Amino acid sequence: MQKPNERLAGQTAIVTGSSSGIGAAVALGIARDGANLLINYHSDKKSAEDIAHKINTDGTCGEAIVMKCDVSKEDEVQAMFKKTIDHFGTVDICVPNAGMQKDAAFHEMSLKDWQMVIDVNLTGQFLCAREAIREFKRRGMREVSKSLGKIIHMSSVHQIIPWAGHANYAASKGAITMLMETICQEYGPEKVRCNSIAPGAIKTDINKEAWSTQEALDELNKLIPYKRIGVPDDIGSVAAWLASDESEYINGTTIYVDGGMTCYPGFTNNG
Repeated sequence: MQKPNERLAGQTAIVTGSSSGIGAAVALGIARDGANLLINYHSDKKSAEDIAHKINTDGTCGEAIVMKCDVSKEDEVQAMFKKTIDHFGTVDICVPNAGMQKDAAFHEMSLKDWQMVIDVNLTGQFLCAREAIREFKRRGMREVSKSLGKIIHMSSVHQIIPWAGHANYAASKGAITMLMETICQEYGPEKVRCNSIAPGAIKTDINKEAWSTQEALDELNKLIPYKRIGVPDDIGSVAAWLASDESEYINGTTIYVDGGMTCYPGFTNNG
């Protein structure tokens, strides 16, 4: 872990899908700043326990506990929040990160695969954000933060960049924009902060084919003005900052962490 600070000391976060990849980096980044964590997983219990062990034995971080939860299921999300509140007292930060892909050409995409991605990527974020706001309102302001609570949605550059062959994924991420902005508009007056992080190409197992060979990586870098693929820590550090009072006046905003991918580098030479 990097050198810690205490920006989030005394606070508790739930990070869904935090057993690996971006979610794990977000959990570690928030823990590094002093927060307690619930590490959520869907199927990989060992990896989730490994992340929790890393946090609990670091000596400079908060405490971490682990729970399995399918974020598309209302009762399981509610149970996850209950366990966190019972153990730590409340929830201050919610990062609905869990997501998935089930790719297919649009005319070949099954309703089952469409619905599965929407259920996890969009409904899961709705359920987590709703439970977070219920808890924020229940317990009121705390001295540990200037905000009543913080929600950090995990979106994607594909909330604005169309993605052929991934209609369900792109649609779910586009919808997160309106979900996040509507939450900000509705609950900002109560000092709830709700923002999104939109990663670009990040080096995780979900997109391994895009970076596992030099040829593939060179092709990918054509889409990135900064000419390097991102790593999960690039997202984790932004999430920890967004959860802190250093970003207190940022609300209803998407932060793109993409090396410039949304600047459409294909038009560098006039298209």
